Parts: sequence; C-alpha cells; structure tokens
Amino acid sequence: MKIILIAAIDLNGGIGKDNKLLCHLPADLKHFKQLTSGKTVVMGRKTFESLPSGALPNRRNIVVSRQADLKFANCDVFSSLTDAFASCKSDEEVFVIGGENIYKQTIANADCLEITKIDSRFDADAFFPVIDEAIWEVEKEEKHLADEKHKYNYSFITYKRR
Repeated sequence: MKIILIAAIDLNGGIGKDNKLLCHLPADLKHFKQLTSGKTVVMGRKTFESLPSGALPNRRNIVVSRQADLKFANCDVFSSLTDAFASCKSDEEVFVIGGENIYKQTIANADCLEITKIDSRFDADAFFPVIDEAIWEVEKEEKHLADEKHKYNYSFITYKRR
C-alpha cells in the first residue's frame, strides 16, 4: 500500500482557515479529483465536515475520529489511523486528504506527497507539516500562471521520499 498525502498549501504552509480552503483554484479541485477518483481517501472528522456534499463520490471515504459512535453516510469511520490503514491493506494507493493533525500523524509513513503550492500567503489557522528536503525530493513539478479562473500562480508538485 502506497500512502500519499495530498494538499494545497500556501507559501507559509497554510492549508485552511475556519475549516475552509484558503482559496478557490478550479484546476486544483480537478487535479485532486483525477488523482483520488477510484481510490481510498482518509481524513479527519473536521475535514469530512468541511466537504460541501458529504462523502466524495467514486472513492472509499474513511473518517478518523476519537468519537467512537460517529456515523457518516457512505463512510467508514475508525477511531485510530492504525485501524483505518489496517482496513486498506489491499488498496494500491491511499490518499490522506487532511487535516493538519492527520497530516502530522501520517507524514512519517508517507511514500509520496502531491502538493499544490499556491504562490501567495493567506491568513491560515491550519498548516501542513514542513516538507524536509533531506527526506523529500521533487519528482515532478508543473507550474501554472494566474488566469481568469485562477487568481494566483500555483504549481502541482509531486515529492517522493529520498
């Protein structure tokens, strides 16, 4: 099983504010959908609650929460990341989609990072762990300039473990 952390981060490592994304980048949402469709996504409860329409379609949705009796439609709920990942043993790729606490707990075991780097700084209250260049190297980078649909320059960056 390959564990992949996927996030859109600003120049300060910010990923969100008040349980919302920092900005709207349609190409990032499309990129996220392309990478995660047909796969398993693992997230914390607050990330799940931030999704506009509940469980993400065409994906196995796993929510990790300390609230043992929690139930969400079209989701598997686990009380620990260990149990969540144990349920994914037969999966080829598992995408960790947030939030801050889940990223912090999983980055040490991740095989790959799929990062959308937003070329701006926002007022954030949730952050991605620091990407240590001694551990991670850029495998692929695709830069995009701001346009009529995208207010900021951004890059899709794939990091692999050194």
